[in-house]
Amino acid sequence: MKFKDYYEALGVERTATHADIKKAYRKLAHKYHPDVSADPNSEAKFKDIAEAYATLKDPEKREAYDNLGKHPAGESFTPSPDWQQHFHAGEAGLDDVDLADLFSAFGRTAGGSQRRQSFPVPGQDYEIVALVSLEQIYNGEEIELSAELPEYDANGLAHRVARTFRITIPKAAADGQRLRLAGKGGPGFNGGRPGDLYVSLALQPHPLYRPDGRDLYIDLPLAPWEAVLGASVHVPTLAGTVELTVKPGTTAGQKLRLAKRGLASADGSVGALYAAVRIEVPKTVGAREHELLKQLAAASNFNPRKHFA
Repeated sequence: MKFKDYYEALGVERTATHADIKKAYRKLAHKYHPDVSADPNSEAKFKDIAEAYATLKDPEKREAYDNLGKHPAGESFTPSPDWQQHFHAGEAGLDDVDLADLFSAFGRTAGGSQRRQSFPVPGQDYEIVALVSLEQIYNGEEIELSAELPEYDANGLAHRVARTFRITIPKAAADGQRLRLAGKGGPGFNGGRPGDLYVSLALQPHPLYRPDGRDLYIDLPLAPWEAVLGASVHVPTLAGTVELTVKPGTTAGQKLRLAKRGLASADGSVGALYAAVRIEVPKTVGAREHELLKQLAAASNFNPRKHFA
């Protein structure tokens, strides 16, 4: 039999309390969950963590494990005859037994005696990421999510199962907000309550809008004559296109505010949409435009570099 250091797998001391073991397990299980971890060995690490927790969380299994003594991880060893007799592991045939298999069957005694008493164990909480758009948040749309979540068997080992969920995004949702789906996490054991599923919203980049809190920013390209003379232009918003009046003499970088065209807040207030002016110069002009521009240049006294003097 190969020895496995379950305390080392969870990164805790052998004197760790049950609360310490549970805390370490949840932290590592989240870190190495195959659906969220970038570690190429995450699945194997996740399995080792679950195996260690399945033994150490049970006081009787932990006692039996501790009585095996401390050995280097991976070292071949055979439990003492006293250990085998006390814990009903049999007198022989343990050389080819995996330590995980031994402890998964630990609750059963030789001779057909009854299984040890079981206690309700709550299911594991999980977290997944949902990519959402500004439009989905603005409209409070319903979305469908698919994810492979681990479910634990009676021995505490995880098996990934494909599950689908439908959620409604609150209109006041924000980037990074976590939504709780009660009872949609891992199943409980021995009558324990199921865990919860947390959905973390991740806002996707938008081709037009740049969010800043509840406000939105959009670039507003203007032709030089629109900026000088003023104009009425159409600007897209999440609620539809609106008409915006550009005053004469508008300059590049100026921000034109459209009230209540941003995102809603939980308190009912609504952010604004800011149209950031950008002056666009035509790269090519026709003969008539060229002549008019020459006439403008000759007639104008405007000097944008007068501060150089």
